[in-house]
Amino acid sequence: MNIAIVVSEFNGEVTSKMLEVAVEKARSLKMGVFRTCKVPGVFDMPIVIDSLLRRKEVDAVVTLGAVIRGETKHDELIAGVAAKAMTELALKYQKPVSLGITGPGMSERQAHQRIRPVAERAVEAAQKLHDELRKI
Repeated sequence: MNIAIVVSEFNGEVTSKMLEVAVEKARSLKMGVFRTCKVPGVFDMPIVIDSLLRRKEVDAVVTLGAVIRGETKHDELIAGVAAKAMTELALKYQKPVSLGITGPGMSERQAHQRIRPVAERAVEAAQKLHDELRKI
């Protein structure tokens, strides 16, 4: 199985570590990482995900990002719009797009605490969904 990883550069202190964990997890599961793409923020992921899902070499896309609470509700808007677009892309291409994006409403401390579990679960979810779709 080959995955592509799309990672947000925004909150890079968190997301760069998420990327390391995700690549480590993919290797432990004997998955190939076809390509890693960096985008400015979570909001910018869908166009890259769309391009990746068109590739026959890509079986699934893993997304990684951290949407940290600010002074406004902007974090809620960004997370909601991105998750909806990712779901629509998964349905359009019938390939898994796992949501390894933490937040909204999350503090910076919480973002750091969630690095490993969220990144690992995102890779595991891509694999499980891929395996299940192959049975149908």
